[in-house]
Amino acid sequence: MNTAGTIDRPLTHDPKKQAPMKPSTSEPAGSAIPDSTTSGATEARQNRTREMQLMQEALARAHMHDRLHDAHQQRQATRLAVAQRMQRRAERASMRARRALAMAVMQ
Repeated sequence: MNTAGTIDRPLTHDPKKQAPMKPSTSEPAGSAIPDSTTSGATEARQNRTREMQLMQEALARAHMHDRLHDAHQQRQATRLAVAQRMQRRAERASMRARRALAMAVMQ
């Protein structure tokens, strides 16, 4: 089965291997629409594809940077909460020790 590709499902995504675009028969011969069969159009199409791919990579990189930043902030917040809890525990232990010392001195 050797069927030609369609617009939605081309045989290849490589612009160099695709068939060149033919001018439409419904347009007059001297229409204002430039012919896109030039090599510049193929080059522009490749650059556009490369730029789109680079945009996706940049977006993914920015997303990962944000997630790493959020994770770092979460770790800092957790460390701060643990430090505050330990400080309160130490203060309570200090108060118990003072109270015990005061009770020992009073008797």
